Amino acid sequence: MKNWVSYQNGNYTVKLNTENGTKIRENELDFFDAEFPESADVKITNRCSNGCSFCHEGSTKDGKHSDALHSPVWESFHPYTEVALGGGNLMEYPDFVPLLERLKTLKLIPNITVHQWDFEKNFDLIKKLSDEKLIYGLGVSLDRVTPEFIDKMKQFPNGVIHVINGIITGVQMVALANNDLKILILGYKTVRRGNKLYHSNVGYAIDKRKDLLYNHLDMILKKNWFKVVSFDNLAIQQLKPQRFVSEEYWNTCFMGDDGLDGHQTSASMYIDLVENEFARNSCDVDHRFKIEDKTVTEMYQFLKGLN
Repeated sequence: MKNWVSYQNGNYTVKLNTENGTKIRENELDFFDAEFPESADVKITNRCSNGCSFCHEGSTKDGKHSDALHSPVWESFHPYTEVALGGGNLMEYPDFVPLLERLKTLKLIPNITVHQWDFEKNFDLIKKLSDEKLIYGLGVSLDRVTPEFIDKMKQFPNGVIHVINGIITGVQMVALANNDLKILILGYKTVRRGNKLYHSNVGYAIDKRKDLLYNHLDMILKKNWFKVVSFDNLAIQQLKPQRFVSEEYWNTCFMGDDGLDGHQTSASMYIDLVENEFARNSCDVDHRFKIEDKTVTEMYQFLKGLN
C-alpha cells in the first residue's frame, strides 16, 4: 500500500502510514511487548532565545548545543522509528538541516516541534523541509491565535498545534475551534522553570485554566471543535479523557504507560543528546542514565526493567 511501512517489534506487527501518521499494531494476543522503541523524543539543543516562563527544559539563549549530527546513536534506531526532535530551539541548532538529511538516509521518520514565533519566522524553510520529506510531523507550540497562523497551519496536513493544560485559555480554544485543525494537549510540567512559575503568584491561574479545560473537555470532543485531539501521558493523568469513551475503545487507542506511574508499556523513550542521557520521558529528571556505548534497544530494555 502506498505510504505504508511495516515491521515486527517484539510480539506484534507495526503498520505506519508515513503520509498521515496513522499507526496500527496487530497480533493475536491480548498484550503488546515491544523489543525496541517505535518513537523517541530526542533533545538536540538546550539553546533557545524565546525565554518561555513555563519551559520545563530550562533552555536559555546561552544553552549548549549537542553534537547530534555526529552521534552514533542514530544507527542503532530501527528503520522507520519516529524521532521527535526538540530542544531548546531547533531553529538555533547550526546543523539542523544536515541532521535531517542524515536521518533520511537511515530511513528514520523525523518529526519536529517549534515555537509559533519560530514557525512563522521560518515558514518557508519549514515548508520546504516538509515538501522534501525531510520532516513528517510538525508540532507548533501555541503563543497566540491569529487568522494568519491558522492559515499557515492548514498548509501542513501533518501539522499539530501543541497547547499546554493550564496555559491555554478558554478564549484561545474558542478561537482555534472549527478550523479543521489538529491539536495535542500536553500536561503542565512542574519541572525547572515550569515548577518556578507554578509556585509563583500565577499558580492559582494555572489551576483555574486546568479546571476549565477539564470541565469543558467533553463538550469540545462532542462538538468536534478539532479534526484530531490527542494527549500526552501527563495530560491523560490531568484531564482523564478516558471518562468519555468505552473501555474497549480506550484500550484500542491508548498507546501505553510511560512507566512513571506503573509498568512501562509504551514503545517510546526520551534521549538527551546534549547531556548524553536517556530516560523514560522528559519529565523524569530524577532518573537519567548515561548513554555511554548503549544501543537504543539496550536503553529501552533497561528502562523497561526499572519497573
